[in-house]
Amino acid sequence: MKVFPDAWNRGDLPSGTVATVGNFDGLHRGQQAIVADVVERASRSDLTATVVTFEPHPLQVLRPDSAPPRLTTAEQKIGLLRDCGVEAVAVVRFDREFSTTPATEFVRKLLFDRLDARQLLVGSRFAFGRDRGGNVSLLKKLAAQDGRDVIGIAELEDGGEPVSSTRVRAAILRGAVDEAARLLGRPYRVSGRVIHGDAMGRKLGWPTINLELDNELLPAFGVYRSRVEVERRSDGERRRCELLCAVTNVGLRPTLHSDREPTLESHILDFEGDLYGSSVVIEMLDRLRGERRFNSVDELRRQIARDVAEARRRFSATAPT
Repeated sequence: MKVFPDAWNRGDLPSGTVATVGNFDGLHRGQQAIVADVVERASRSDLTATVVTFEPHPLQVLRPDSAPPRLTTAEQKIGLLRDCGVEAVAVVRFDREFSTTPATEFVRKLLFDRLDARQLLVGSRFAFGRDRGGNVSLLKKLAAQDGRDVIGIAELEDGGEPVSSTRVRAAILRGAVDEAARLLGRPYRVSGRVIHGDAMGRKLGWPTINLELDNELLPAFGVYRSRVEVERRSDGERRRCELLCAVTNVGLRPTLHSDREPTLESHILDFEGDLYGSSVVIEMLDRLRGERRFNSVDELRRQIARDVAEARRRFSATAPT
């Protein structure tokens, strides 16, 4: 897959494409369905499966004080699109100047002239351009003038409601990471680098890894069953990844000394080793309990033991047979 940064200002984009346009924050199941259709149509027509997306998220530029936390970093989004089989990603740098671009100019200059999009697939409620002046009707009108096809894709529903980034985000913020996983089609993942903490977990008898996080969005404070993806090196530069069972705490640790900022730390079950400096990914599977303040460190230690036991039970119950 090729990535084209600053796509609005460059002329070396792939020409002859099946394309889609959007923010694709989280790349949930509804967005995946559109991307999968793009990939399948491009393969049939010997065209390039292309995604046009924006960085940073437009709301972070237009309404930074009220912009919601993102579900994925730019790097994570690119990785997810690669996994879907996309061949090219055109990244449009979104700033105040670009936000004034009329919808018609955006379509004709980028989508039709430079990318030569023979087919364009978008969600049925897709809106774009200055003051969101563009929609599926405008796209179809412009495409008809140029002999191109625009396909509006109906929203995917789950439980009678559309699957959306807003809905995924709301589930994560209330700690319903299992619901978020259902909407995403995969567990919600956060990534970061393992850093030195205060070693309190080790002192309690439950050593943890502490992360300097890449992601903006953390689940509601509490304790979660999780998996930690660890990258190993073997045979020189060859890499392999392991998914290790874990229990992850998100919060302010009120029993110990109440952190000023939320932290995320994971106790990896049956693991011994040094991961300092490593980049890891944590999959949030389900919530064990909410955050609590305990009367003593001993009471906290006993509760951690119960949390670990319950996580083991759930892992055993969901293990493949």
